[in-house]
Amino acid sequence: MRTPFTGVGTALVTPFTSDGSLDEAAVKRLARRQIEAGVHFLSPCGTTGEAPTLTHREKLRVVELVLGEAKGKVPVLAGAGGYDTREAIELARDMERVGADGLLSVTPYYNKPTQEGLYQHFRAISEATPLPIVLYNVPGRTSVNMSAETTLRLSELRNIVGIKEYADLPQMSTIISGAREDFIVLSGDDPVTVAVMAIGGRGVVSVASNEAPAEMAQIVELCEKGDFAAARKLHHWLLPLIQGNFIETNPIPCKAAMAAMGLIEESYRLPLVAPTAATRNKILQVLQNLKMLGAAARV
Repeated sequence: MRTPFTGVGTALVTPFTSDGSLDEAAVKRLARRQIEAGVHFLSPCGTTGEAPTLTHREKLRVVELVLGEAKGKVPVLAGAGGYDTREAIELARDMERVGADGLLSVTPYYNKPTQEGLYQHFRAISEATPLPIVLYNVPGRTSVNMSAETTLRLSELRNIVGIKEYADLPQMSTIISGAREDFIVLSGDDPVTVAVMAIGGRGVVSVASNEAPAEMAQIVELCEKGDFAAARKLHHWLLPLIQGNFIETNPIPCKAAMAAMGLIEESYRLPLVAPTAATRNKILQVLQNLKMLGAAARV
């Protein structure tokens, strides 16, 4: 039996129609494709899901749709964070109400809280819901790094079960070595998944698995078996796609790639816009080289 929120969790894109509205049919198709390809959990309404541009109601609807496809086969880790603790608590409680299996909660951004502020923020969310919470530390997006010491303090709380980390490997190592044995550390960055798992990480919340779910699941499962040679080989094969997803701001390249693969309409919400022609050409070249164009027909 797999521990919930270990392995590959896909940071699902949020598909929109050409007029910018939520594409509910596509949400269901994408979730179903992920599950059939063998990913281990789904994580809607995060950074890759353009959460800042989703309304409160839209976030709940996306999670409802994903849960409807998951049907208990894989856990759903719903994005529920923000820079206003009261609003984050309200969203967390509503995600609990619609049936989310757990919450992914990002460090508050823009207002740059102190380490004590970060601790009190997550403690308040923890006390407001019984759902398991995976913290999300992404300094490049939030302008604040949650220290290993703060994470270790939070790991002592009953329902804070793990962290998605974008910090460096030494910080991750400190967390892995210092936290309780069942505390889950996940890579937040596809390129270092194998490295994170080599030091004791339990998987990744992945962007690349939007496009290549089976391959990312295989990389992680090989690491779990201790076959790092095979994991590295598959990782290096997929690396051009992994790197291509960040030529421009995520999820712009990923959504462009998925549209080229026939999975979604290519539609973004401002302030995100379509990639430049040069970026698009690079993306198409990567997909062509990996023989992924036309390989993902709509289902």
